[in-house]
Amino acid sequence: MAKVEHELPTGTVVDEYTIQRVLGGGGFSIVYLATDSRGSEVVLKEYMPNKIATREDSQQVVALKELYNDKFSHGQRLFFQEAGALGNLKHPNIVNVINFFRANGTVYMAMDYEEGHNLQSYIVRHKGKLSEAFILTVFLPLLDGLQSIHQNGLLHLDIKPGNIHLRAGANPLLLDFGAVHEMMHTRQFQPNQVVTPGFSPIEQLDPGGYVGPWTDLYAIGATIRTCMEGIPPMSSTKRRERDTMRTAVSAFKKHYSQSLLEAVDWAMEVDPILRPQKATQLIEALENSARQLQQAT
Repeated sequence: MAKVEHELPTGTVVDEYTIQRVLGGGGFSIVYLATDSRGSEVVLKEYMPNKIATREDSQQVVALKELYNDKFSHGQRLFFQEAGALGNLKHPNIVNVINFFRANGTVYMAMDYEEGHNLQSYIVRHKGKLSEAFILTVFLPLLDGLQSIHQNGLLHLDIKPGNIHLRAGANPLLLDFGAVHEMMHTRQFQPNQVVTPGFSPIEQLDPGGYVGPWTDLYAIGATIRTCMEGIPPMSSTKRRERDTMRTAVSAFKKHYSQSLLEAVDWAMEVDPILRPQKATQLIEALENSARQLQQAT
């Protein structure tokens, strides 16, 4: 778990929710396990950009410096708008947003809590080498959820193993929408840039790079590759300078079907124009792999 700073202590009441413990967090948010007024467990996400904001003794979140005020306020507005958009997005493989509100000088998002474990921890435990059947079981429904996000004019922009929750039967749930943005914005208009080396494609790192569905699909390809290899892929910046990363077709041909490996390589093209442009294209490629796997068994 990434280092979390300025977290609210156990027992703190925020709106109708009581903080139980910290589940995780990153550069822009803190995620808590909380209980609602009925005693039901929920996940509570707090907008807390630790590079530009801090928490006062009163629990109020404020900008670190006056010159950060506009950036902090703009980030809050985006978080709140996107929480509203996600609140209308209902899909069995997307975390369910049940409430969003303002408190403590910042904004919060409450989501359903579901039992399970994290894909990242599963990869670490098995040192990669996850089966093709497992990969298809996880990523086909996940891509269906991602397609729903894209159809609503949104992008996730932070897909990685740590943001995929596995319920019973490897039924996936896509988490952490703190980086979500509307489509067709260049990065220079998006202050809450979340960059995860190995999973963020080059256009997400360039100030003027255009992000789109192809950006999320690169991250999906990188996540599938991590399921195979056990470690994150080479960063897209290094790949652009000098791509020494072996293709999936070459590196994992003894363990996975040609069609699955070709789909991973396609999704991970450095040039965004060469990647699948829509989730449906990658879904079709994985469905082809699933059919071949079914015929082989």
